Amino acid sequence: MAEHYFHLKAEWPGLRNDVGTIKSGNLKTEVSIPPEMDGPGVGTNPDEMLLGAAATCYIITLAAIMERSGLEKEALTMESVGIVDVTKGIITYKRIIHKPMIVLKSSATRRDIGLAQRLAEKAESTCMISRAIQGNVKVELEVTVEIGKNKNELV
Repeated sequence: MAEHYFHLKAEWPGLRNDVGTIKSGNLKTEVSIPPEMDGPGVGTNPDEMLLGAAATCYIITLAAIMERSGLEKEALTMESVGIVDVTKGIITYKRIIHKPMIVLKSSATRRDIGLAQRLAEKAESTCMISRAIQGNVKVELEVTVEIGKNKNELV
């Protein structure tokens, strides 16, 4: 079994509404509480970072399993939404909604469209971050699969 270690250093100079820093490999940024939670909104925040971790893990996993399956694409893009609930002072990360857009090659078949849909669902269940937050944060998918235009066609 191979284990990989990732290290992060954090500095927090003051109280609740101060601005701290984090450094981990290529990640170096300021952090603070977001303005939606009455913070200064400087740099990023834990809510955005969890959403970023979930989204990047998902899209990388999807690209990898599409490649292994031989499913060719023109484009793979995604928007993700994180929903955080604050009730009676208790902050709970409730849901993440991934909205991947898969554009297949113009030669794609109906079978390819179905395969793309299944692979999008498989990526969510095999992504390391999705598995790590399972049971705590609900992850939902809104997958769109399209066939790209043949570049040789006249517009």
